[in-house]
Amino acid sequence: MKLALGPLLYYWPHQSVLDFYADMVEAPIDSVYLGETVCSRRHELRLDDWLEVGKVLAAAGKEVVISTQGLIESESDLKVLRRIVRQHSEGETGFRVEANDMGAVRLLAEAGITDWVAGPTLNIFNPNTLQLMIDSGATRWAVAPEMSGAALAEVREALAAPIETEVFAYGRLPLAHSARCFTARHFNLQKDTCEFRCLSIMDGITLRTREGEPFLTLNGVQTQSARVHNLLGDLAAVRGNAEVLRISPQGANTRAIVELFRTTIDAQSSPAEALAASRALMIEAPCNGFWHGRAGAEQYVAA
Repeated sequence: MKLALGPLLYYWPHQSVLDFYADMVEAPIDSVYLGETVCSRRHELRLDDWLEVGKVLAAAGKEVVISTQGLIESESDLKVLRRIVRQHSEGETGFRVEANDMGAVRLLAEAGITDWVAGPTLNIFNPNTLQLMIDSGATRWAVAPEMSGAALAEVREALAAPIETEVFAYGRLPLAHSARCFTARHFNLQKDTCEFRCLSIMDGITLRTREGEPFLTLNGVQTQSARVHNLLGDLAAVRGNAEVLRISPQGANTRAIVELFRTTIDAQSSPAEALAASRALMIEAPCNGFWHGRAGAEQYVAA
């Protein structure tokens, strides 16, 4: 089973990003997704910078995938999207592309590219839609995090031919995107004059209930779960439904989490032991409800 490092969902300082990926060069990970997927105002690294990071990781033997933005709002966003497609089709770098909106799917199909990744924000929940992506050139499917293991198995079984499947296995759940920026609003600022407040917040802003319980996380225009989705304890069941596990970067301990997944996949530790060991590395309590067809915030243990 392969391990993939998902795109960085937060806005970190330029040097912090470079240091993070320098650390990932030696991490036991097979694929690395790069690029800005959340907010086009985040410019600490631009596309050329991401491509340079990709070259370093590729030289270390990692598969590099350039992710497209999930919410395209302007012509400048489209220009970046076209460049991402072009770097593959015209051989500038040739990095595989993860399509996160239907505009990216169309551009990839029109360019005749037949080895792209259908990203989680395409919201594919049935075999007909997935087959449409396959017919358009997708060769890997990154499953929407809210899909249960049972539903995933049904979709895969209904396909005429299998597709490499990637499951979101660790990280705060990306739940929704909006044209509004909730981080800016939190600081009583407008989106266009946000002062880039999210740049100083490594793992987003936790939103709590009136009782003080963590509820959601504000990450610019993206809303995430407060709890950390963690399928370490469910790896035996996940293994039969996916070929790739996605780990989402967090502000600290990401490499340790990657290594814990690797040792568990390689049967050097049990899933239960790994889950227990991961708790000291997590930024919030774990959850796995979506995988079991329950409320996402639940931490469910099968009887």
